[in-house]
Amino acid sequence: MGVWSCYEYSALSLQCLDYSSGALTGDLCEDLCVAQKLVYKHCLYYDRGKKVIQADWRGQPIILKSKKEIFSSYQHLSMLEEVETQDIPETELLLMVALEVKNVLGLELSNNTMGPLWTRKKGPRWKAQVASMWSLLQQEEYIYFSLLQDFSKHVLRIIGTCGHFYAVEYLTAGHAWHKTLFPLESMVGPSLAGHRSRVRAITDIALSFLDMVQHFDNDFSHRLHLCDIKPENFAIRHDLTVVAIDVDMAFFEPKMRDILEQNCTGDEDCNFFDCFSKCNLKIRKCGAQRANNNLQVICDKIFRRWFSPNLRGPLVSLPLQLQLQKAVQECAQPGHGETTGHQRTLKSLSELYHLLRVTQRELQRAE
Repeated sequence: MGVWSCYEYSALSLQCLDYSSGALTGDLCEDLCVAQKLVYKHCLYYDRGKKVIQADWRGQPIILKSKKEIFSSYQHLSMLEEVETQDIPETELLLMVALEVKNVLGLELSNNTMGPLWTRKKGPRWKAQVASMWSLLQQEEYIYFSLLQDFSKHVLRIIGTCGHFYAVEYLTAGHAWHKTLFPLESMVGPSLAGHRSRVRAITDIALSFLDMVQHFDNDFSHRLHLCDIKPENFAIRHDLTVVAIDVDMAFFEPKMRDILEQNCTGDEDCNFFDCFSKCNLKIRKCGAQRANNNLQVICDKIFRRWFSPNLRGPLVSLPLQLQLQKAVQECAQPGHGETTGHQRTLKSLSELYHLLRVTQRELQRAE
């Protein structure tokens, strides 16, 4: 990792060279390149499709992200060379943004919903603003966070940008090897060292996961599918809100249908990570409708770990523990995609909400 850390540091140095030459801009560039108030710490993750850096900004930890390390690696907007940038009408730019969002996410956006993606005004660095915006629009995760952060507490907040790098809030991700999946002590302090506090926190976090499922299913113009559900792709804020911190494998319904509808010879050909459909052998085509859902996978990959027999304790009554375990096992079974499956999902969601709230009340009485 050390070699890549040096490389990532040099990438930020190149970023500042591009900033000083007027090729790119952003509201964090001055702090990064001039005032030295945004300071590189170390590389967290390096891969061909993602660069993740921890930095310190004005005394607080943040995360810098980009798909590529160098600004010039992104597709260039040819129209910037063909005309004077000040002459490009704002409506034309908004249309370009809308077309890029449709291409990346499969969503149709109206002009009044694109504010988070295009808020720049014409000025001396306008060409650099447009070029920087275009590099950010080529990153699906940036578009997701930008569009959803004003509507959802379950996605990372974007702090600012510099060229193709965007900064998000720093949160500690979960880990499959962690006993409680998420480092509870680092989130809410050493007071969670006791068993009762851990159980209370897990119950609150589980309820937040259910809130997120409801939110992603119902509160946008299209359902948002999460196709890579694992502790490493989520984090917990200090108020125990669940946050999706990696949405590279998240897709709104129109894009999800395009991904699933592939040629097949059996159901195994219709699996796309945690999202799958069924193969229609008559036409050798995968169904466009997902056969499982976010809740089923969360129950399978996260709730099973929390509400398994080996985590029983004296703080919650045995009948309630057994009810929770049974509800999680039923919820984790695949086959929630059809009409009857949808009814099963609603039943599981309602039952889990009820049992977790009863658990909260039992824990409060035990204090």
